[in-house]
Amino acid sequence: MVKKTIGIIANEIEDSGEKLHHLEVSYLPSGYAKGIELAGGLPFLIPISHQITDVKQYVSMVDKLVLTGGQNVNPVYYQEKAIFPDNLMSHKRDAFEFAIIKEALKQKKPIFGVCRGMQLLNVYFGGSLYQDLSQRSPEPVRHMQAPISSTIPTHLITTKEDSLLRKIYGKETKVNSFHFQAVKRLAQGFEATAQSEDGIIEGIENQNKQIMGVQWHPDFAYTTLEQERRVFDFVVNKL
Repeated sequence: MVKKTIGIIANEIEDSGEKLHHLEVSYLPSGYAKGIELAGGLPFLIPISHQITDVKQYVSMVDKLVLTGGQNVNPVYYQEKAIFPDNLMSHKRDAFEFAIIKEALKQKKPIFGVCRGMQLLNVYFGGSLYQDLSQRSPEPVRHMQAPISSTIPTHLITTKEDSLLRKIYGKETKVNSFHFQAVKRLAQGFEATAQSEDGIIEGIENQNKQIMGVQWHPDFAYTTLEQERRVFDFVVNKL
C-alpha cells in the first residue's frame, strides 16, 4: 500500500549553537514526523526557501500539508504595527508559507495547522490575532506553560458539535498550551471549532472541512495522550 505523503514545513535558525558549530540549520521538532509515521503516513520535510516559485513542485509532491509552530506572524499582514521585537518574526518564513498555502489551495491539498500554523491560516484568510494575550483582560487560564511539562494537558477545551475536532477529541478534553498569541478576528469562511474556558479560539476549520487548525501541540504529547495520536491519524488518513 502506498503511504500518504505529508509535507511538513520546517523552521530554520541562523545560529544553532555550540553543539552544532553555530551552523544555520533547517529543523523540525521530531514529534510531527513521528506522529505522522505512527499514523501510517510518510513525513516529507519542506525547508523554508527564498525560491518561492518552487512551491508548486513541493506541493505537487505531497498529499497534504502540515504548518508547524514557531515565530509570530508579522502583524503587517493584518494591518497592525508589531508590539514585539523584530527577532520574534521571520519575514522569509511568512512569505514562503503564504505562497505554499496559496499553491495548496490551487492543488486542492488539505492543510493542518498547529499553533503558529493555525494562526497563519487565520491571517492568510483575512483574520487577525491578539499580538499578546495581555491585551485581553486577565483570565484564569494560563496559555503559556513551562516547556518541561509539554506532555501534560493544562486547560480545558470544548469542541463544537458536528466539527472535525468533536469527532477526534469528544465534547470536552484538556490540552497542553504554549502560546501568548491567539486568534482575535476569525477569518471569513472559517468557524471556531474549539474554545478554552476563557473564550480563546483553540480550533478552526473551513467550510469544506479540508483545512483544520489547533492552537495546542499534538506533536509534544502524542506519545502520552491517545487523543493526540488520533489527530495525527485523522490528518494522515481522513482529512
